[in-house]
Amino acid sequence: MALNAPALRPRLLAVLAAGLLALGIVGPATVSAVDVASSATISANESTMLTLLSKDRSAHGLVAARTDSRLMAIARARSADMAAKGYFSHTQPDGRNIFDILGDQGITWYAAGENIAWNTYSISQTTSVANSQWMNSSGHRAIILSSSYNYVGVGLAVASNGRNYWTAVFMKGPDRTGAKASVGSAKVTTGPTSSTRRARISWTGADVRLQVLTAGFHYFTVERRIDDGPWTRTWSATTLTAATFTVSVGHRTEFRISGVDKKGNRGTWVSRVVDLR
Repeated sequence: MALNAPALRPRLLAVLAAGLLALGIVGPATVSAVDVASSATISANESTMLTLLSKDRSAHGLVAARTDSRLMAIARARSADMAAKGYFSHTQPDGRNIFDILGDQGITWYAAGENIAWNTYSISQTTSVANSQWMNSSGHRAIILSSSYNYVGVGLAVASNGRNYWTAVFMKGPDRTGAKASVGSAKVTTGPTSSTRRARISWTGADVRLQVLTAGFHYFTVERRIDDGPWTRTWSATTLTAATFTVSVGHRTEFRISGVDKKGNRGTWVSRVVDLR
């Protein structure tokens, strides 16, 4: 039975006191990160941090936490707030912590953890330094390697004094990652008439595995269109993994398939073209 956030809060706050230790790491005298940290550079460093966290988990037999856009926004806002106001704490000047923020934004969560760090290393070094320091601290490492979390968001902000502020927010929440689908080649054979052919198309699908709470694969949706016209729905929900279609000579017919999990999360469409022009 899923527990709600208020029921978990006393336990999570205890984890906050015991394990979510803030790291302040002062680097050597280097070129100020402020001079080189464009928004694109910051985004690239955040992507690198997500990759490092995924490698940390994979190296210990855990499923990489999926990136959650909501947690990315929260982590970025947390780092930006610390950089702008010159503090370093899990508790903001307004008295809120990560658990309050998750609740205020209406996010369904069952467990959560936050790592923060700051350093004055160059923008090319700050990411690996923060990750290394987290992994070498028992409390931070426990959050990164927790078998309870399935989603993550990270944020980097650079203060005017050159400090790089990092936040990583991990969460256990409902599956919101779309199922995946793949489509095979089309086998075209003689049609029922001289102006048509039969096209046999197969596809497969699966739900994306999370560390916890993977919803499970549910069904496929299949659509097709002719000569780049509007898409028409063949099946809204089917468990078929292959079908034979009639296609017209002299036309381009495109088929697309997407997978949907048991939480209703739709994955990316994949397509196969039968071009008989």
